[in-house]
Amino acid sequence: MDLNEYASCDGVALAGLVKEGAVDPAALVRLAGQAAERVNPRLNALSQPLFDEPLDYDGRGPFAGVPFLLKDSHPVAAGVRFSVGSRYFADAVAEHDAEITERFRAAGFASIGVTTVPEMAISFATESVRYGPTRNPWDLSRGVGGSSGGAAALVAAGVVPIAHGNDGAGSIRIPAACCGVVGLKPTRGRTPVGPGASEALFGLAIDFVLARTLRDVAHTLDAVQGAGRHDKQRVPPGPVPYRDLLPLAAPRLRVAVTTKPWTDAPVDAEVAAVTGEVARVLGELGHDVGAPPPAVDAEAVLEAYTVLTTLGIAGVFDEHEKVGDDRLEQVTLAILDEARRLNAYRVARGFQAADAVTAGLRTYFDGVDLLVTPTLARLPAPHGTLDYDRPGHTARSWLRSIFEYGPFTEMFNLGGQPAISLPLGQSATGLPIGVQLVAAEGREDLLLQVASALEERLPWSSRRPPVHAAGAP
Repeated sequence: MDLNEYASCDGVALAGLVKEGAVDPAALVRLAGQAAERVNPRLNALSQPLFDEPLDYDGRGPFAGVPFLLKDSHPVAAGVRFSVGSRYFADAVAEHDAEITERFRAAGFASIGVTTVPEMAISFATESVRYGPTRNPWDLSRGVGGSSGGAAALVAAGVVPIAHGNDGAGSIRIPAACCGVVGLKPTRGRTPVGPGASEALFGLAIDFVLARTLRDVAHTLDAVQGAGRHDKQRVPPGPVPYRDLLPLAAPRLRVAVTTKPWTDAPVDAEVAAVTGEVARVLGELGHDVGAPPPAVDAEAVLEAYTVLTTLGIAGVFDEHEKVGDDRLEQVTLAILDEARRLNAYRVARGFQAADAVTAGLRTYFDGVDLLVTPTLARLPAPHGTLDYDRPGHTARSWLRSIFEYGPFTEMFNLGGQPAISLPLGQSATGLPIGVQLVAAEGREDLLLQVASALEERLPWSSRRPPVHAAGAP
């Protein structure tokens, strides 16, 4: 196998070659290393050098030997350095595996390195002071989204077929849209949170992967799904293995489509046009398109995130430690300052706002099977558009600014619904455009069936960004 063949295969294909004895896992790791050497100097998507050897994995797993990358978002793997994109955690080392990492190991993924994130993973741009900007393989002058930006860039560029991400407001889906790959945020409780913790960021965040193909997403969900040992939320498994659903047509669904955000954020005309084309195709496939979109109180979403994000960041730091601005970026410092002044009345209102949004979305999906929106309001942004180190922001003003860029994703973290971003279009200049599908809690089956039909009608597998391990397209 040469580098071109490696970078063109998805994870299921590579795993099949390993099982057949056609390729050795060590050869795949070497090829992944060569791929990283070829593209990462231009992308800046690895947070540290690749490991000397992949982390231990189960050679009997369904993805045995397939190269994989972990996200630098929390202490993910025992003995591996992490920083959450911050100078503050420069020397931190994880003491144990996260439960999701245990699942990745059992699935057979050969983890070979760690991908970049923005500081504290609170941005839709992966441009930390610690690492500098991660660049988009489709256009190096543009960003990759956040916070799973390094993962999205390296999957798109052919370094690995699948990579770990997590999503607390859109952090899997938005990088997927920016980089032209598939990103699924599963239902809250579908994948594990621990060890020890019962939920991540008060139930907002969930771990999973980004991938180039839908079948890799389905096979990975089969391999890692299931609540963790201490998880508060527990979701029943799907009706059949998710991988078996892809060839099956979805039943006739009640579908809502909107290109209008619940804020006053403008939406790029090309983004809206691609979403409209997806609506047309769904109608041709026999679905009942035309249900109204949900009513979402955008100010309630913002209030909930302001409070929950402030509490989440405060929990990471010692309240008595004096933290200077030489180790943290300006928005983190502003959030910590607000945390010291946050009172119980404001906290109560934040949780009440979150509950109200959750209740409204659950009621909505009792009557609608599928919601279709753009993933992002705009095309991938030029570097510096979202500057986490700019002085003057409050927690609320920062979140408002990133939610203007990505106004379609965060409410479904509050609600807990599964949502997937699919690379279903391109701009006139060749930039990826993602479309988001959302279903009721526990209905990943519907998302995958509809996504499979869209993948057939609006295929993306032949697209390759200019910066790619296999060379120019």
